[in-house]
Amino acid sequence: MQQSSNSGRQVINDLARRHGFSTDAVLSMLESVVRGNGTMAQFNHPEFSGSGQWMKGGMTMVSDMFNHQLKSRVDALCSDLARLLAEQPELAGSTRLQSQNQGGQQASPGDSQDPHSDWWKAGLGRPDSTGSQNSVRYAYFAGAHRLAIESGGNVTVYDTLDHRIGGFSQQQSGSGSLVFTSQHGAVDVSRLPVVVPG
Repeated sequence: MQQSSNSGRQVINDLARRHGFSTDAVLSMLESVVRGNGTMAQFNHPEFSGSGQWMKGGMTMVSDMFNHQLKSRVDALCSDLARLLAEQPELAGSTRLQSQNQGGQQASPGDSQDPHSDWWKAGLGRPDSTGSQNSVRYAYFAGAHRLAIESGGNVTVYDTLDHRIGGFSQQQSGSGSLVFTSQHGAVDVSRLPVVVPG
């Protein structure tokens, strides 16, 4: 058992060195990836610029949305952790090496135990990603080309057209509107067609 624990610690240390994060940050992310069954993670750690999300083979979102280098490093770390968990499921026990996780929200997107998980309009199915910033929350449905945004208790559903959304941020000045990044760059949500008004 001690051997397994030492082996897990060594793997974490190696990943921390390779990706340039602290072992605490890697353990925090490992716990998030474990909770997301190796396919997704919602994380919250200062080294990842606070809260964010990762989906295997999909999008990675960090609070510092224009920090593409950080986003790339987070994606690489999560991908490595997911691969290692698939090869060595016992690594999931390494999350217990960390006495207390500093992270905030750790629930998996679309968690069926969450009573607020279906706040978006009916008929959209399961979102590819969900998140919130300040008093605004969103759910993105890649297959349906839909984006649901709740603000002030009202839910508005947008057509995402041909955008492949890869991150969100809220403008701090002016209207405080939501901006997303896609293969076309940064786009204000207000420029999308409204399918279901809020």
